Amino acid sequence: MEDLSQSGSAYAKSEGTVEVIRYNISIYDIPFSKLPDPKRVWLGSPSSALEGLGRLSLLTPEVVSAAAASEIKTGRRVGLNWNMKKLEYSQFGRQSCSHKVIPIPGPGGIGLGACFDDVYEMNPQQSSQWDGFRHYSQPLHTNEPSTSKDRVYYGGTTKEEIMDSSNHRIGIQHWTSEGIAGRGILLDYHRWASSQSPPIKYSCFSTHAVSFESILAMCRAENVTPRKGDILFIRTGMMPEWETFTEQQKKEYAAQEEAEHAGVEASIELLEWLWDSGITAVAGDAISWEVFPTPGEVSMHEYLLGGWGMPIGEVFDLEALSKICAELKRYSFFLTSIPLNMPGGVSSPPNAMAIF
Repeated sequence: MEDLSQSGSAYAKSEGTVEVIRYNISIYDIPFSKLPDPKRVWLGSPSSALEGLGRLSLLTPEVVSAAAASEIKTGRRVGLNWNMKKLEYSQFGRQSCSHKVIPIPGPGGIGLGACFDDVYEMNPQQSSQWDGFRHYSQPLHTNEPSTSKDRVYYGGTTKEEIMDSSNHRIGIQHWTSEGIAGRGILLDYHRWASSQSPPIKYSCFSTHAVSFESILAMCRAENVTPRKGDILFIRTGMMPEWETFTEQQKKEYAAQEEAEHAGVEASIELLEWLWDSGITAVAGDAISWEVFPTPGEVSMHEYLLGGWGMPIGEVFDLEALSKICAELKRYSFFLTSIPLNMPGGVSSPPNAMAIF
């Protein structure tokens, strides 16, 4: 494989049985079709801050400043975190959120009940969350199938490193020094699909896929042109549908061996568009963001998390955002998000807000 170190774009070396090229941010100037390995674009040296940021390194001060200047006009704000106890029955045996209010003694011997603390027990994956780079791996060799048991995480991080509590490589703490801030764009698939003739009907708890063609059509309908550094949101309408479920239906959903989730299609065409558009992170209200189970050989999680260091946001509450965008006829906004500063963290509530 070509060593690009002379151009300042990358350096290559052998790590075990895998030859690895590690890039710097200039790799983003290369189109998807020209990448040496489009499934593996690892920035920085192992355990470096650049590696920990991954594609968030596109959010330079210049990009963020331009986004703030173009998007913050009215001061209207909307939070994007779902109620932490709404997805009370979750897949994969994930722990539901538990919240306890604890009385503590007040000052001067006042006694219990003069002050309160609270205690949270939670799995961020059970509600609105960013998937960090420790969440999902890819095959050790990128030409191997997704079912390969020999796997690595972003940057070549191993499961042994992640299981080592003293090793914080590619942990979510790298995102917190500056947070995630920039221009957000919403593609409101639920609203767009219902406006088609005939309407596109689907369940968010099925293998319905948001096609790449639909994504392009929504960009045209909403007058949205992606810019480098944009954070892309796609709304499927999962939350209103979840609210129609009975408690028994929710329990049956959680008990399925392999639940079905609607989401974006997993395709090379979509990946090329994301890369060449300069999208820095993706998110949505869907439980898996991409359609699940993933058909075929392309896994967006493998490419985005394991290959590019691109955050994936899931179960974001986009209902109020959808209404404001429709009211203003404007589908771009300024986004702020500060994940938890947890060394070695795998995922985090987004603490996200859109500002118009």
